[in-house]
Amino acid sequence: MSLRLPDTGAEVLSDGRRMVPSAARNAAPILQVLQEEAPARGVMLEIASGSGLHAALFAAALPGLDWQPTDADPGTFASIRAWAATSTGRIAAPRPLDATSPGWAADWPGCAAVLLVNLLHLIPQAAAAVVLHEISRALAPQGVAFLYGPFLRDGQATSPGDAAFDASLRAQDSTIGYKDLGWVTAQLQAAGLSMQPREMPANNLMLVCRK
Repeated sequence: MSLRLPDTGAEVLSDGRRMVPSAARNAAPILQVLQEEAPARGVMLEIASGSGLHAALFAAALPGLDWQPTDADPGTFASIRAWAATSTGRIAAPRPLDATSPGWAADWPGCAAVLLVNLLHLIPQAAAAVVLHEISRALAPQGVAFLYGPFLRDGQATSPGDAAFDASLRAQDSTIGYKDLGWVTAQLQAAGLSMQPREMPANNLMLVCRK
């Protein structure tokens, strides 16, 4: 089932780039964290790259990293390539990756960093657990994962807007919705990752996870 999300129907420019308003809004605060916390060199595996806007902006600002965009939907690849063509960063061709599939990390060993933006609330909890554990397996020793998005805190949304969005997701698919920060923390610890949450705009968090 295709979810109805705030960015559904995002504009497509003449060169094939999708303009996703939420990705444009959160790019600057996410980049600030990456500039402070990301490794200077190595492969940055981006999961669920979507339009490719983040890959273009972040790879250009982090020139020591080799950016690897991925997505479960190959239909996103034209936009990712179009965005990459506008960037001065080192961006590899997009590759298919379903991060909810157990065992995928075996094909992506030794990543210096992993970036995941706004996915966990759009997949079931069992699938989210797979994503988190496989991310740990994909990371090199001392690697860093960056997990951005909205979370429940002690089972509660942090704003009326978040409560409404969470409810709209669950109404479309009862198996998805915001994940509780405590549950995510427990999954990360079980996977061998330490985690530092950072407050972000619009009640979101960036979880900085170290192996």
